[in-house]
Amino acid sequence: MTDSTPRPTERLSEAGVSIWLDDLSRERLRSGNLAALIAEKDVVGVTTNPTIFAAALTHGDAYAGALSELAGTDVEAAVERITTDDVRAAADVLRPVHDATSAVDGRVSIEVDPRLARDTEATAATAVRLWETVGRPNVMIKIPATVEGLPAITRTLAAGISVNVTLIFSIDRYKAVMDAFLSGLEQAKEAGHDLAPIGSVASFFVSRVDSEVDKRLTALGTDEALALRGQAAIANARLAYAAYEDIFSADSTARWAALAAAGAQPQRPLWASTGVKNPEYRDTMYVDELVVRGVVNTMPEATLDAFADHGIVLGDTVTGTAEAAAATIAALEAVGVSMDEVTAQLEDEGVNKFEVSWDELLTTTKAGLDAAGE
Repeated sequence: MTDSTPRPTERLSEAGVSIWLDDLSRERLRSGNLAALIAEKDVVGVTTNPTIFAAALTHGDAYAGALSELAGTDVEAAVERITTDDVRAAADVLRPVHDATSAVDGRVSIEVDPRLARDTEATAATAVRLWETVGRPNVMIKIPATVEGLPAITRTLAAGISVNVTLIFSIDRYKAVMDAFLSGLEQAKEAGHDLAPIGSVASFFVSRVDSEVDKRLTALGTDEALALRGQAAIANARLAYAAYEDIFSADSTARWAALAAAGAQPQRPLWASTGVKNPEYRDTMYVDELVVRGVVNTMPEATLDAFADHGIVLGDTVTGTAEAAAATIAALEAVGVSMDEVTAQLEDEGVNKFEVSWDELLTTTKAGLDAAGE
């Protein structure tokens, strides 16, 4: 007799959360691991970033053949070739999911060179090149939610290109991202693009908020401050969802209603950075506490494995929590933690970390190309 009890990832999917894997490597593709995660752990999408690719290049020999083939090639061109090849292959694996979900899931994201995060023109141009190079309808181009990134997001969507907006930390910036999304779709509609296949997610980072806020609360050291540790990130994300509802709910603004009537998909919130960094916290807390229909949770494999083993799905843990979340943020401000300062710092650090990872990727690739050319 077989056990018919739904596995935790299946229950999460049934609750309306799309599970995306926050990782990709050629080894994962060649071994069939990605296909296995789709079948066995309900994965329906993949996100990548420079850190992920830098790590992939330094482990194993899966890229040896590619490096040998590309020996003598400019290192930046080689990096683009390697990363777009991996994303294309992953997109092909996920294409059945994309088709079965009417272009909602089955998505694979690839990030614009993070060194361009403050350059609108270069970001927009690179987004088009990556989209055309990968050449798959289920790819998403990742663009950071910097001030300079906002117009690039609009221009990329206006061209009919799907966008994953990354590195969102503050509610105000998230509202600007949603405005950029609406503007992009309005321009796409005006240009005659079919809106239905254009996908977009807004990647709202979670665990990094707790890491920084907890550090500040520990430094303050008062009983009131210490009692607030581990609460900021979930409260911030729940307020983000409330902002999303203000735009995309059933009784939403006329602006979104007009786009929806033309076949547009909403820009879904995506919970990113969901790996728990503090070992004192439950290892699935950034999944358990952010369950609500119509969102994405992109998980590193360790978090996915943990949730598949002992994740908890108790229904919607987000809707109706905005008032309590706002009270948590107010309590943080009252003890001396400025969320505006925290989120601005995290954005700068996020861009810088991806730049460092990009440099590591270039260095690693160059070493591989040099060795292959000897």
